Amino acid sequence: MIIANPIYDVVFKRLMENDKVAKFFISTLLERTIEAVEVKPQEFTYTDKLAGLAVYRLDFIATIRTETSELKKVLIEIQKAKNPIDLMRFRNYLAEQYKKEDKINQGNVVLPITTIYILGFKLPEIESSCIRVKRDYIDLINKTTLTQKSDFVEKLTHDCFVVQVERITDRYQTRLDKLLSVFEQRNFIDDKEITKNYTYNPDIEEVKTITDILHHVGTDPQERKQIEIEQEAWRTVNAMFEEKERKYRQELAEKDQELAKLRKQMEELKKKLNE
Repeated sequence: MIIANPIYDVVFKRLMENDKVAKFFISTLLERTIEAVEVKPQEFTYTDKLAGLAVYRLDFIATIRTETSELKKVLIEIQKAKNPIDLMRFRNYLAEQYKKEDKINQGNVVLPITTIYILGFKLPEIESSCIRVKRDYIDLINKTTLTQKSDFVEKLTHDCFVVQVERITDRYQTRLDKLLSVFEQRNFIDDKEITKNYTYNPDIEEVKTITDILHHVGTDPQERKQIEIEQEAWRTVNAMFEEKERKYRQELAEKDQELAKLRKQMEELKKKLNE
């Protein structure tokens, strides 16, 4: 089956618009039963005044209710390239979410936060395709792990999930494997890596729904055009950052050469003074 690559914002948005898919995606990663979910894409435009460039992108905020009636806010971020602007933007975005109250049943509440990062690049230190950064309550006096949670602590700290799509392999055994399979970055049928051949036979209803949505997006000319626009915009941004980094490294190298010359001159001066 031909499907669209879901690491693009416009494609992932199509998935998160489906209530069944959003529940499946979040519940599979969190390993919790999700009774209700509401996903709101958050618009963001990166603007570079010097380059005259404005790139539209999305973040995703999901408000979920678990099987124990616990309410949480889940922030989902897709980062296709390792750019400093993305890292700092999301740090600021995360800070804003911690400051913000949420409207629940016409009242304002502060919800605990969980973050999910879908990365289009590899973290060199971590080989796993999917990890959870988990918090533990440690009693430093008695050197024991506490099982009781504090509402105060939960709202000031958060668990984090990281998916590295470049490290997803051909495992297809567990519920998590089957979810990750749609993000696998292999079997592309075009040079732009927008569409790929999905080789698995979905045996979970939710995965079947995901692949049906991705098939429509990947084969509809208008949907594909939106992906191409997003891809070209971020290719321009990446090239711009690479050029800035190249110039920065060149300037550092030139300054190092100047410092080396100064050191050499100082050494020669010292020798003359000691003669």
